[in-house]
Amino acid sequence: MTSIRELTVNTSKILSVPIAAGAFGILVTIFLASQRVLKLHPGGPKLIEIAEHIKQGARAFLVREYTYLSVFVLIMFVAVGGATSEWEKSGSSFIIGAVLSASCGWLGMSIAVEANVRTTHAAAEGLNAALSVAFASGAVMGLSVVCSGILGLVIIYSIWTGTTQEDTRYLAGFGFGASSIALFARVGGGIYTKAADVGADLVGKVEAGIPEDDPKNPATIADNVGDNVGDVAGMGADLFESFVGSIIATIQLSEQFADQKTTYGININDRTNDIRALIALPFWIAGFGIIVSIVGIFLVRTGKTPPKDQIQEVLLNTIRRGIFIAAFLSSVMSLVSCGILFGFKSTLTWELWFCTLIGLVSGVFIGVFTEYATSFAYKPTRSIAKKSRIGSAGVIIQGLGIGMLSTMAPVIIIFAAILACFELANNYGIGLAAVGMLSTLGVTLATDAFGPVADNAGGIAEMAEEPEYIRDTTDALDALGNTTAATGKGFAIGSAVLSSLALLNAYKIDAKLTQIDISEPEVLAAGIFGACLPYIFAALTMMAVGRAASMMIEEVRRQFREYKLLSQNPVRSPDYQQCVAISTEASVREMVIPGVLAIVSPLFIGCLLGASALGGMLVGAITSGFMLAVFMANAGGAWDNAKKWIEAGQLGENQGKGSEEHKAVVVGDTIGDPFKDTSGPALNILIKLMTMISLVFAKNVFRDTAAYDSKRYWIAIIIGVLFLILTVIITLWMRHKGVGKINFQDKDTIKANDYESLQIEREDSEPKISNGIGEAV
Repeated sequence: MTSIRELTVNTSKILSVPIAAGAFGILVTIFLASQRVLKLHPGGPKLIEIAEHIKQGARAFLVREYTYLSVFVLIMFVAVGGATSEWEKSGSSFIIGAVLSASCGWLGMSIAVEANVRTTHAAAEGLNAALSVAFASGAVMGLSVVCSGILGLVIIYSIWTGTTQEDTRYLAGFGFGASSIALFARVGGGIYTKAADVGADLVGKVEAGIPEDDPKNPATIADNVGDNVGDVAGMGADLFESFVGSIIATIQLSEQFADQKTTYGININDRTNDIRALIALPFWIAGFGIIVSIVGIFLVRTGKTPPKDQIQEVLLNTIRRGIFIAAFLSSVMSLVSCGILFGFKSTLTWELWFCTLIGLVSGVFIGVFTEYATSFAYKPTRSIAKKSRIGSAGVIIQGLGIGMLSTMAPVIIIFAAILACFELANNYGIGLAAVGMLSTLGVTLATDAFGPVADNAGGIAEMAEEPEYIRDTTDALDALGNTTAATGKGFAIGSAVLSSLALLNAYKIDAKLTQIDISEPEVLAAGIFGACLPYIFAALTMMAVGRAASMMIEEVRRQFREYKLLSQNPVRSPDYQQCVAISTEASVREMVIPGVLAIVSPLFIGCLLGASALGGMLVGAITSGFMLAVFMANAGGAWDNAKKWIEAGQLGENQGKGSEEHKAVVVGDTIGDPFKDTSGPALNILIKLMTMISLVFAKNVFRDTAAYDSKRYWIAIIIGVLFLILTVIITLWMRHKGVGKINFQDKDTIKANDYESLQIEREDSEPKISNGIGEAV
């Protein structure tokens, strides 16, 4: 008889590290929120009033969205409980996962709407003061996500425990709840923010020639609300799901790996304790990751404001310092965890540690390359900006090319990571690599989440007519945030592939599949169907943004025309709330079809073509979704930063804001907005959600089913018909209401009455008009 563990492990030892780390993380979160954000002064009455509009709009949207999602959660609770006959375990876990995922979104939004105005006020003191506030809010978001995730898993595992894959299947219910809320939050929030952003940019900056966030533009408040509900709340739910998904995938494969690595005698306790040690490892790595992330968070700070041409390099180095030190410390604590559980002299300790290290290093490499592809400190993004000299077509073509090329490095990195981890620790090692990659999520998410806060701060500064140097400071942080956001998306996408592959193997075990033979016609057909799904999903979300943006454009043009907002004597102030209402209504409506598609697709294929074909569909979706997600996220980030490079005056004299070159990159940025903030980020949730659904239903629904199984195929037909009916009803209703239609006479009318007759200048001598928030502009 042999055993792989050194320490006798029970449930209390499994949960000791995550409980301590989670509790400590919550205390630090409270400290950061109270002392680094809420304690600071929000500024003058004008700043506070603008921020209050943004806060109210963000909360109103999330309340509306969560009201709809609560109905969905109840329906899926019945579906999960009924199909699995595990009402208490899987059903309850689904509810807990959904509630915690939504809570992370709400917490992120709540701190962001408090930090934005304080960042604006702090920017008057300098770059470090503004960075401190914005980054603290991002840290609150990051730590809230990882602490909620790990404590949520701890709670349900302490209630139902378990060592075998059969016993811990309820964890997949938790992951399903988190994934489903994350998908709807990302899609709904992404549609909201990009509808407002696209509408504000195209009519305001391109057509009217007024600055971004100019108070004359009715869509500015909706645009700033969107930063909080899409880029913050949606991202919080998204990465909560990524974090817990990697841990769940690894736990589900612990039993299989223990059986592969050991031989046992008649004493069943050795096998059970070995599996417990393997279950403890991802919990411990994630727990120690919270602690080292806190260290990394407190290392992010700058000194004096550097010269303008060095700001991005200095800020990037500041962020890198926190991330790299946290990654190094995480690798050390991962080795300590492996050594305590399995013995420092054990070969297995080093094999498992290398898997974790591979995940960490892969995440860092993906982040570094994403930064290279999207930051305007490097050639790829600058090459896009330079193409503006030949017009918007050159910007678009170059951006598409850069985005496509940027898939190469992440693919090679993930390719090598999968093969290396499998050789070291089979499929368990692949799941462990995902845990390692996300072990420092607390600090990497902080670097991602502060960008929207800085963007909001800049918008508030513009609307309140703060001095130009304040907007320069917030713009520098915003540009950094665009790069770190793209880096964060790279982490999320890379970990999604590793987690999905681990979950796919757990699905194979549960469905009693020995292999997924792609040469079988049903499997190949399902694989092709799966490869198509990310494109259909991305198309639906992109077109949803287009329709919602069209309504926003229509409304902004109407207000410009009827209220004569661009003239020296406007009829009235802009109606900001109407634009907020348009984005809210459109996003809630448009998220339905893509979200339902993601949930019903695996159920349809599994019931129609059987368990093996469903595995083929998941393989197709994972590979295709990975490529498309990287392409869209990086292309969008590069377009955005190309615009900011020109706005910083780096292209040349008379080629900055308001120039023809600037208008060309604004078009590229507008295309990139739904790429990087709606469709791209949602794709990594899509592939994990479909894999998690398959795992939840594997045993009770898909196990031992073949193609056209007489007991299942009729369920597929019902699912397909109901989905088509839902799609047709929503589509016909939108056509009846004229959703997305534009009165093409508006633009000509506006141009005749306003654009050509007015020269919009930002001078003190310009006659003042009311901006609708109690101040003149």
